[in-house]
Amino acid sequence: MFKRFYPLLITLLFITTSLNAQTVIAKYAGEFMALGVGGRALGMGGAFTAVANDVTSGYYNPAGLASINYPQLALMHSEQFGNLVNYDYGAVAIPYSSNMSFGLSVLRLGVDGIPDTRNALYDANGDGIIDINDDRLDYSRITEFSNQDWAFYLTFAKRQTDNFYWGVNAKIIRRDLAEYGATGIGFDVGAFYRPIENLFLGANLQDATTTLVAWSTGRNELISPTLKVGGAYKFVEILGGYIMPALDFDIRFENRRYASNFNIGPVSFDMKAGFEYCFKNIVSVRAGYNDIKQFTIGAGIKLPKLNIDYSFARFSESEIDRLPDTHRISLMLTLEEPRFLRDGVQ
Repeated sequence: MFKRFYPLLITLLFITTSLNAQTVIAKYAGEFMALGVGGRALGMGGAFTAVANDVTSGYYNPAGLASINYPQLALMHSEQFGNLVNYDYGAVAIPYSSNMSFGLSVLRLGVDGIPDTRNALYDANGDGIIDINDDRLDYSRITEFSNQDWAFYLTFAKRQTDNFYWGVNAKIIRRDLAEYGATGIGFDVGAFYRPIENLFLGANLQDATTTLVAWSTGRNELISPTLKVGGAYKFVEILGGYIMPALDFDIRFENRRYASNFNIGPVSFDMKAGFEYCFKNIVSVRAGYNDIKQFTIGAGIKLPKLNIDYSFARFSESEIDRLPDTHRISLMLTLEEPRFLRDGVQ
C-alpha cells in the first residue's frame, strides 16, 4: 500500500538531503503563495489586482484594503488533488480613522500523514538496507510527518486621495518538512488608481525587496520580485446589474521560459482574465482563465452581512490523466452596522 508514496518520498528526501549551506535564487520557492484565495477572485481566474476591494485585498493588492468601510472577516478551505493537499485561508480587516485600514491574512498549505519509510528500509534482523523496489518493509518502523507552508500577511493601506490608494504588506513565511524548517520575511507594495469613473487600475509588487527564506540546514533561498498589474472596467445598468471584465499580468524575473504564457529573455509573463456579472448586488456569476491554463467558473450570493462565493476549476479535459476537480467555497462576514462604519463616511 505504500508503493504509491515512493515517488513522493524519494522527492522529499532528495530535497531535504540536498539542502546545504548556500544562498540561491530559488525558482518557485514562493509558489505556495500563488494559489489564490476567495471564491470571488478564483471564479474570475484570479484576475483581481484591480478589482480587490474587500478583506481579500490583503492577499491580492494591499492598496485595495483602503476600500473597506466596515470590519470584515473571510474564511476558505479547499482540498486539492482529491484530499491529498489541504489549503486554508483566513483574514480579518479593520478600517481606521477616515483613510486607513489594517489587516491580517493567514495561509496554510499542508500535506499531512506522509509515511516516513527511511528507517523501515532497514531489515529488522540487521541484514542491511532493503531494496526500495522490494515489498519487504519493516512496517513497525514507519512513522508519519507533515509538509506545511504558512504565510502571514500584515497589511496597511491608505486612501491618499479619493481615486488613489496605496498599501504595503509585511509577510512572514514558515515552512516545515519533516525535521527541517525554514523562516522568511518579505514585503509587498501595492497601488490602486481610478482615472475615470468605473475604470480601475491596480499594481502589486510582491517580494519587493527579494524575500529571504532561511532553512535550518543553512541553505538560504531568495524569492524574486513579481510585479502584478491589472485593469478592470464596470459596465453598469446592464440586465439589472453590472458586467465587469478584468485582465491581469504577472511579470516575473525567474527565467520561467517554458512554464509561462510567454517570455522576453529571463522575464516571463502570465495572463489571467475574468469577468463578473452581478444582478442587483445580490447574485453574481463569474468565469475566467488563469495562468495555469485553467478555465474557471463561479457564483456568489450576498446575504445580509454575509457573502458566500464558490469557484470551480478543472485541471485537464482528458479523462485518462485528469486530476480531481477543485471546488472552493469562501465566506466573508461584514460587520455592516452604523457603530462600525468608517469615520467620515455618510
